[in-house]
Amino acid sequence: MAEAGAVADSPEQRSLRTVAICGPPNVGKSTFFNRLTGLHQKVANYPGITVEKRIGRVELPNGEHVELLDLPGIVGLHPRSEDERISVDVLKGDSPMSGRPSAAILLLDSTNLQAQLRLVPGILGFGLPTLVVLNMSDDLEARGGSVDIEAVAKQVGAPVAAVSARLGTGMETVLRFLEGATAPPQRVELPVLNNIPAEQRWATGVARQAHYHPPEPSLWGRRLDKVFLHPIAGPLIFLAVVVAVFQSIFTLAVPLMDGVEDFIGLTAGWLGTLMPDSMLKGLLLDGVWGGVGSVVVFLPQILILFLFIGILEDSGYLARAAVIADRSMRAVGLEGRSFIPLMSSYACAVPAIMAARTIENQRDRMATIFIAPLTTCSARLPVYALLIAAFIPERPILGPFLGTRATVLLGMYAVGFAVACATAWLLKSTVLKSSPLPFMLQLPPYRWPTIRSLSLRLFDRARVFLRRAGTVILVTTIVLWFLASVPYVDGQPPEIGDSLAGSIGKTIEPLVEPLGLNWKIGIGLITSMAAREVIVGTLGTIYGMEADEDSPDLQEALRSDLSYGSAIALLMYFAFAMQCMSTVAVVRRETGGWKWPIAQFAYMLALAYGTGFAAYRIFG
Repeated sequence: MAEAGAVADSPEQRSLRTVAICGPPNVGKSTFFNRLTGLHQKVANYPGITVEKRIGRVELPNGEHVELLDLPGIVGLHPRSEDERISVDVLKGDSPMSGRPSAAILLLDSTNLQAQLRLVPGILGFGLPTLVVLNMSDDLEARGGSVDIEAVAKQVGAPVAAVSARLGTGMETVLRFLEGATAPPQRVELPVLNNIPAEQRWATGVARQAHYHPPEPSLWGRRLDKVFLHPIAGPLIFLAVVVAVFQSIFTLAVPLMDGVEDFIGLTAGWLGTLMPDSMLKGLLLDGVWGGVGSVVVFLPQILILFLFIGILEDSGYLARAAVIADRSMRAVGLEGRSFIPLMSSYACAVPAIMAARTIENQRDRMATIFIAPLTTCSARLPVYALLIAAFIPERPILGPFLGTRATVLLGMYAVGFAVACATAWLLKSTVLKSSPLPFMLQLPPYRWPTIRSLSLRLFDRARVFLRRAGTVILVTTIVLWFLASVPYVDGQPPEIGDSLAGSIGKTIEPLVEPLGLNWKIGIGLITSMAAREVIVGTLGTIYGMEADEDSPDLQEALRSDLSYGSAIALLMYFAFAMQCMSTVAVVRRETGGWKWPIAQFAYMLALAYGTGFAAYRIFG
C-alpha cells in the first residue's frame, strides 16, 4: 500500500481532491481510515462548532495526493443528532462549514449487509462518485457467509469492494477508486410499496440477487454475551476490569516512569555542566526542564489508562458495558447512550462532551455535558498519584491484585462517578426533566484489538499530551519560575516566600486556609486553572526539587506542609473543581452560550470547596 503523506494546512493541500468516508456506526470506519492514512492524520473542528472531523492525506500509486474526510456515523438520511446532520449536509453540499467532497466511500458491515444496504440509495442519490465498501469480509468468510460482489455492484449501479480494514486485504481496489473516481453512480429506482419502507424491500432484493448468505452467529460471541450481559455476573466482571485497570496504573507504570525520570535527570545534569551559573541557566533547568519534565514523567500512567480504554472499545466490550449501565443510568434519569461519553471522559472531558452529540434527547444531552467533567479525567491522575504516594503507604489488600494506593485511587474515581450520577438525578428531576426514550444499541462483534489500531491511539494521545506539556504547561512553568525568582537581591534570587509569587500566594492564603492549605498550595491552585496537572510542576518549582510521585524529598515537603486532613481536602478539591479552560470553552461552544458553562463552573467550584472544607474538618 502507498505510504501516507503528511497532513498540512497549506493552500496546496486545501486544493486537493477530497473524498468523504461515510457509513453507519460500528462498521470499522476508524480502522479503515487509519489503514489508509496511518499516522499522517489530524483532528480538527468544523468552523464555529465542536463537531470533529478527521482528515488524512494519502499518496496514491500514481503520485497523486487525496485528502480523506472521515464523517461521523449515520443511521439514516433524516438526521436525529448533530453528528448525523453534519454528515448529511457535507454529502449534499449544503454545509457552509465544509466544501462538497469530490467523491464518497460508503462503508458497510458485510456481516450485517441486508440491514445496512438500506442506506445505499440515499447516499447514491447525492450524485457523488461512490465506492461501496463491504468491510469485515474476513469475518464474513470465517463464519461461513458469502456474497457475490459483482452482483451487488450490478444491482446498486456503483463499484463495490470487499475488504478487511483490520487485515488490510482488498485495499488495492480502494486505492484504484481514489485514483480515478469521476463517474457519478446510477440512480437507484426504488419500488413503490405499502407499509414497508422502500429501501428495506429494495435491500432485500439486492441481497437475494447477490446470493447473500449471512454468517453464522458466533458461538463464542453468544457464550460471552451470556456472561458479560448477565444481570449479576456482568456488573461484577465490569467492576473487576475497572479494579485491574487502576491497579495496573500503579504497578505496570512504575518502571516506565522511573526510566522517564532517569532520562530527565541525566539530561538536566548534562545541560547543567555545559552552562555557567546564571539566570538563564535557572530558567532552562528549573523552569523549563524541571517544570515540564515533572509532568511528562506521568505520561506512562496516562498511556496505560488509554491502552485499557482502547482495548475495551476495540474488542466490543465497551458497548456491552453500556447495555449493563443502562439499568443503572435510568435510575438517575439518563439512558445507556450517555454511558459511552461518560466513560470516555475518564480520558478527557473535551471529547466526551463532544461525543454527547449522539444522544437524541436534548435534555439528556445537556445533563451528560454538565456532569462529564465530574468524572475523573487523566489530567487529575498526576495530582492523585503524587498525593496518594505521599500520604498513603502501600500495603496489600488482596495480595498482589490490589493494594492500598490503588484502592484509594479507585475510591477517587468512584466518588467522582457517584457525584456525577447524583448531579444527573438532580438535573433530570428539575430543570432538565423529560420522558425517557427506549435504549437501542447495535452490539458490534467481539474482535481482537489490533496492535496497529492501539498503537495509533496511544501515539495520538502521547502527541496531544506532549503538545500540551510544550505549550500550556511550558508557559505556565516559565511564568511561575519568573515570579518565584524576582526580585533579585544582591544578584541572587530571593527565598520563595519573599518572591513575587510568594506575595501573590500570601494574598490569597485566607481563601484556602479553611481547607487546611497554605499559600504555596494556593499558588498551585491558581496555576492549575489552565490545566490541572500544572500543579505538579508548580510544586516542584516552589519547593525547588524534582516533582514526581516517587520523589522522597517532595513527599516529605508535602507532609511537612499538609496534614492528613488537608491532603484529603486537596484531593476533594481536585476531584470536583473545573480546572480546565479547554472544557469551559468546549461547553460554551457546544451549548451555544455562556449560561451553562458559568453554571457548571460555579457548581463545581462550590462542590469542590464545600467537600474540601468538610474533609478537612472530618480528617483534620
